[in-house]
Amino acid sequence: MHSPANSAPSAWIVETQHAPEVRIWGLTPSDRQRRLLARAGCETIRSLNADDDPGDANGRSVMLVRSDAILDERLVQGLFAAQNTVLVAEVERGGWGGPVAAHVEAPRAAEALATLRRAATGEQPSLPARLRAAAPNDISPAYSVKLRKFDPPCVYPARLENAREIEDRLYAASYKGVTDLITKWLWPRPAAEVVRLLARSGVKPNTVTAVSWVLTVAAGVLFWEGAFGLGLVCGWLMTFLDTVDGKLARVTLTSSRIGHVLDHGLDNVHPPFWYLAWGVGLHGGVGATTAIVVIGYLIGRGLEAVFILTFKIETHCWRPIDSLFRTITARRNPNLILLTVGALGGRPDLGLVMVAIWTVVSIGFHIERVAQAYIERSRGIPIERWDEMPGADPGHEAPAGSGTSA
Repeated sequence: MHSPANSAPSAWIVETQHAPEVRIWGLTPSDRQRRLLARAGCETIRSLNADDDPGDANGRSVMLVRSDAILDERLVQGLFAAQNTVLVAEVERGGWGGPVAAHVEAPRAAEALATLRRAATGEQPSLPARLRAAAPNDISPAYSVKLRKFDPPCVYPARLENAREIEDRLYAASYKGVTDLITKWLWPRPAAEVVRLLARSGVKPNTVTAVSWVLTVAAGVLFWEGAFGLGLVCGWLMTFLDTVDGKLARVTLTSSRIGHVLDHGLDNVHPPFWYLAWGVGLHGGVGATTAIVVIGYLIGRGLEAVFILTFKIETHCWRPIDSLFRTITARRNPNLILLTVGALGGRPDLGLVMVAIWTVVSIGFHIERVAQAYIERSRGIPIERWDEMPGADPGHEAPAGSGTSA
């Protein structure tokens, strides 16, 4: 939780010797630190070169980050909430590592600055009294609730030779662990290359989201007119950009509240309108099959909401079977596969029938899972995410650029 505005920490970026041409997703290490610190809630952010004397610190506390360290955003946010703590990275061969960031009371800022500067020269200084050393896993949990996966936070040296590895790691960290089969297995590699191009070109995530909105409307209009082939092209392009915009926002640290609303509002609202338009394009009106698909979609999302409100976790994360079923449940991308098969076979009507059948099957599955959860809770069995239970082996995501699954 962020501090009140009048007690928000100030921040110092401790400039160190690193390859000046290093850019991670289009950002220099210092630019990245500045965005991280601002997003965490720091109000005054200064860059300090080796000979700079910062003078008295502003505010009640100071966040300090070395410019030669690439930090997971969760670490900066976690450090924000932990005063008088020094983040210590594992020391590599060659001496890089040791204290890389800190959050201290203002009177202790000078000695924390000196400690980080000494560490940046290859020394491994002892910490000043009353400062707590913390490893990355002490500051941020390995499980990401937002992304539904285990992903231990990491610290990397900002070096030219490992820039691609860092980008791949940060990209993999931006992906949800539980999602549909297209997003999970088909889109990661091509989306990574598009994100890389857009990041280097300075394209903003909201621009990508705006294009997605245009494609969404275009697909709906084309379905309505019975131009299913062209509509599917627009639809699939939209789903691809739906992956790209979120990843671009996360890796470039440019996600915003308006972007979140635009992106997730689009995700949640447009599928039933596509199904409705497909039905009108087929029959000139809303038939029984179309009604089953549209109403079934709404029921399915309602069941997911009931599970979250009742058990405080997503139904897709309860047991391994729920995570597996999320890859194929009757959501937009799996349904688009069925519609595409029908259209390619010259029977777009059968494509919609297949979606209706699969929607009913998926609703049945989710109704049964909700009922089972209520029964287990009535027996005193806690409803928890399976990958946080004792003995769970959720695995670890590989970097997208080297054989990732999203």
